[in-house]
Amino acid sequence: MRHVRPQRRGGVVSGVVGVFGELLITAGVLLGLFVVWQLWWTDVQAERLHTEILAELEWPEPPSVVDDEDGPAIAGEHRGEPPVMEEPPDETVFAELYVPRWGADYVTPVAQGIDKERVLDRLGAGHYPGTAMPGDVGNFATAGHRTTYGKPYHLVAELQEGDPLVFRTETTWYVYRTTSDEIVWPNQVEVISPVPGLMPGEPVPELTDRLLTLTACHPMYSAAQRFIVYGELDYWAPVEEGTPIELIEAGVQVRGSGDEEA
Repeated sequence: MRHVRPQRRGGVVSGVVGVFGELLITAGVLLGLFVVWQLWWTDVQAERLHTEILAELEWPEPPSVVDDEDGPAIAGEHRGEPPVMEEPPDETVFAELYVPRWGADYVTPVAQGIDKERVLDRLGAGHYPGTAMPGDVGNFATAGHRTTYGKPYHLVAELQEGDPLVFRTETTWYVYRTTSDEIVWPNQVEVISPVPGLMPGEPVPELTDRLLTLTACHPMYSAAQRFIVYGELDYWAPVEEGTPIELIEAGVQVRGSGDEEA
C-alpha cells in the first residue's frame, strides 16, 4: 500500500511569506509612483498652468526704454497714498509676484482665496480673504505651497531682511521689503491680523502701516507648523512709468501681454 506524506507546514508558511513579500513589493512600487506624482508631476502640471495663466493676462507691458535716453525705463519711487484695488471674486488672478532672491526667472500668479484645491493647487499663491489688498493699510496676507503644485513659496526660508518682494497688478507696482520671519503653529491665526500678533476679538487700532505676510507650511514636506515672513511697503509705482530698479538690477524678465515666451 502506498503511503502519502503529509504536506510540510513549512511549505505553506513559505508560500504565505512569498505572497506577502510580493504584496509589499507591489505596495512599494505604488507608493513610489505616488511620491513621484506628488513631488514631481504636480509641479510640472502646476508650472505649466501658471505659465498659461500669466500669458493670458491682458496687461500692458511696462516701457522698456526711456524716450531719448539710454538705459531701461526705471519706475519712480512713489511714497504717497497708493492706488488700492477692490477685493476681487474668489479664484481671480489679480497680481504677479516677483522675488529677485528666488531667481531672475521667478514669477507666480497671485489669486483671490486660499482654498487648497481651487486656488493653491492650481493658480499659484493665494490671498487671504478679508485681509488688505496690495498697497492698502493693514496686512496684505498670502499663502503658498512650499513643496508640490508649483511650490511658489519653496524658498521662503531663504529670504533675508530688506529683500524686495514685488507685486504687480494690472496698473501698479508695489515694492515691499522683508522685515522678519518666524515659525508658528497652524492655529496662530494672529499672524494675518491687520496688525500681526493682534489676537482675534481684540480691538483693532487705527491702521497706519502697509504690511505684508507670507505663510507656508513648515518644515519641508510637512504641515505641522507654518513659516511666516513679514514685510512692509517701501514704495509703489505706476506700471506705465517703467520697471522697479530692484527687478532691473536682478535681471528679472518682466512678463507682459507682448511677451511671446510667457
